[in-house]
Amino acid sequence: MSLYLDYNASTPVDVRVLDTMTNAYKCFYGNPDSRTHDYGTNAHKQVEKAREQVASLLGIAKNEVIFTSGATESDNLAVLGLAEHGINTNKKHIITTAIEHKAILKPFKILKEQGFEVDFISPDESGRIDAQELLSKVRSDTLLVSVMHANNETGIIQPVQEIGQALCDTETYFHIDAAQSCGKLVDELKLLKYDLLSLTAHKMYGPQGIGALVLRTKKYKKPPIKPIMFGGDHESGLRPGTLPVALILGLGKACEIAEQEKAMNLEVYRTTKKQIMDAITSSGVEFEINGDPQHSMPNTLNISFLGVDSEALMLATKQYCSISNGSACTSHDYSHSHVLTAMGLSDECIESAIRISWGKGRFDISAFQKIMGTIKELV
Repeated sequence: MSLYLDYNASTPVDVRVLDTMTNAYKCFYGNPDSRTHDYGTNAHKQVEKAREQVASLLGIAKNEVIFTSGATESDNLAVLGLAEHGINTNKKHIITTAIEHKAILKPFKILKEQGFEVDFISPDESGRIDAQELLSKVRSDTLLVSVMHANNETGIIQPVQEIGQALCDTETYFHIDAAQSCGKLVDELKLLKYDLLSLTAHKMYGPQGIGALVLRTKKYKKPPIKPIMFGGDHESGLRPGTLPVALILGLGKACEIAEQEKAMNLEVYRTTKKQIMDAITSSGVEFEINGDPQHSMPNTLNISFLGVDSEALMLATKQYCSISNGSACTSHDYSHSHVLTAMGLSDECIESAIRISWGKGRFDISAFQKIMGTIKELV
């Protein structure tokens, strides 16, 4: 097997999470909303335990957690679910950044087509937006501001703490896409002020197909979200459909592990980053780091090996490693990265850019050195 370096796309499932899910499939197969028998009641108790585990990781109340199929659904529900309130209150101005995941950009474009006014804030070459520039765009009719915590392509951490602090006493709702940071920047997330937050399990050693939308209570009220799918009254009437008990328990266990092992994991991420940078630097290959390394996720590196096309590089190193040149959700699209383009990078830099992202396990530095040897031959 090749060295897996695409953890920002998806992580493997922790064996303890897998054990929890296997047990759930065996023991808790009742519908958690069937309260007339023990099978349903026991499943419901397990779901609520998992809800507490998610809430504990974030430092919030468990009734603020709504289970979804993942961050994409959570993002859509956060944005589109507020639209009716915006129309009814004549607050039809929304703000986001030009470097968001498509799960935010596309719902914003849908609302723009429906008559909402949208401001897209671009970053500078560091990959970070200017919080004051964004806040200067906020008006009395601004319904929503949505900013990702950490970018999925570059790993650059956005100034969400400053933005959240500024918006916390206003009537503008603040949404954070924490798909990449949840489970990694554990202490930082607990300090943030926000109204809505999206997360997913499969970026933190949980299963694919499960996530959550957090709706914080402010002045005894939660954000006035309306459902975007219709059916039963599950999840406070916001997300219809039978709850996938095993997946939910997998998410809960992944959150519990992330909280328990946060310090150890952070140390591993940072140590691995140093190993990777040392190997790249000592190879003699010309490179540029894309984004400000002082405001970067500890497990992510977006780098351009100048003169080497990223597609050719990925093919040449396929036997050694699994890497990407952008978001997995748009990897079939060979157009330039919208993130790197928004940062104002040169075409040469964008065309040679790859994303390297790693996990909490032991890093095979010898395999990575082979990769650098192949890259050196391509230059």
